Amino acid sequence: MFYRENGQFKTSYRADQQILPIRQDRIFMALLLAVAFVAVPMLASDYLLRAVLIPFLILALAAVGLNILVGYCGQISLGTGAFMAVGAYAAWNLGVRVPEVPLLLQFLFGGLCATAVGVLFGIPSLRIRGLYLAVATLAAQFFVDWAFLRIPYFTNYSPSGNVSVPRLEMFGMPIASSLDRYYLVLGMVVVFTLLAKNLVRGAIGREWMAIRDMDVAAAVIGIRPVYAKLTAFAVSSFIVGVAGALWGFLHLGSWEPLAFDLNRSFQLLFMVIIGGLGSLLGSFFGAAFIVLVPIFLANVPGWFGLPLSVDTAAHIEHMVFGALIVFFLIAEPHGLARLWSIGKEKLRIWPFPH
Repeated sequence: MFYRENGQFKTSYRADQQILPIRQDRIFMALLLAVAFVAVPMLASDYLLRAVLIPFLILALAAVGLNILVGYCGQISLGTGAFMAVGAYAAWNLGVRVPEVPLLLQFLFGGLCATAVGVLFGIPSLRIRGLYLAVATLAAQFFVDWAFLRIPYFTNYSPSGNVSVPRLEMFGMPIASSLDRYYLVLGMVVVFTLLAKNLVRGAIGREWMAIRDMDVAAAVIGIRPVYAKLTAFAVSSFIVGVAGALWGFLHLGSWEPLAFDLNRSFQLLFMVIIGGLGSLLGSFFGAAFIVLVPIFLANVPGWFGLPLSVDTAAHIEHMVFGALIVFFLIAEPHGLARLWSIGKEKLRIWPFPH
């Protein structure tokens, strides 16, 4: 009853096309942002910020980028970890070689380098699709892993291949505490999610979805597949590259190429599938599922007083986690975002039967 838009009249086309046309959704989003920017920093512990919220936000941003490519444009990619690595190493190299460059520009430079690599490996999408395209993007993962392991210039000739982030500053203010890092990550996630939302709502987003649904029909009605596919790769890789820079700088602090291996690519793909293909909200649901479920499963045996060794607990966690993924894919193939939309539709007509 409280989630009905009765009486909410639109008097202009602009009002009808706003991101959140229903007043209750706008109120909910304002409360959510208030909680994220005000309540969470006041109540959350340093461990919660550092080990849960910051990884969740960065992975959600990477999942948003991947969802643009896979969910909205229908181009399968298994090289997301590689694009994250390019963003992290490019931003780090710029900061090491030109220390006076602001941190924000380092992040954007990492995204631009990831864009160039993403477009390069996205060129095969003009001729191939499906499993063959997945294999082509998988080659990007292997190539990038090899490059950062074997070319010492990318790691500034570090003998171990490990790189460390220097002291971080933003507009002259140091970024030292977990709270500072959380605010920076949260601000970047909000800005890029808003950017992605406006892109998928616009003309380019409609072109992506037309290519996803039937590329031959899209070409017949005047949509250029070359432009649509490569722009999807470019935008997706840019956001993923920025997320990779955030992951390296603000979460890891120091890393090696294995931090962005094939497992990271599969993890992000699972986030998009579980959360919901073609849904930016689903990217956040998928990231929350991937981040929180392992923590929950790791603590369940302790709640019941079951002593388990570390290895046994890790194996059980992987088995249960895999079973949950399979269950969600069977129960709701369209992801958790679809369950959210069904709940909203039922709430709109409550208490009347559907």
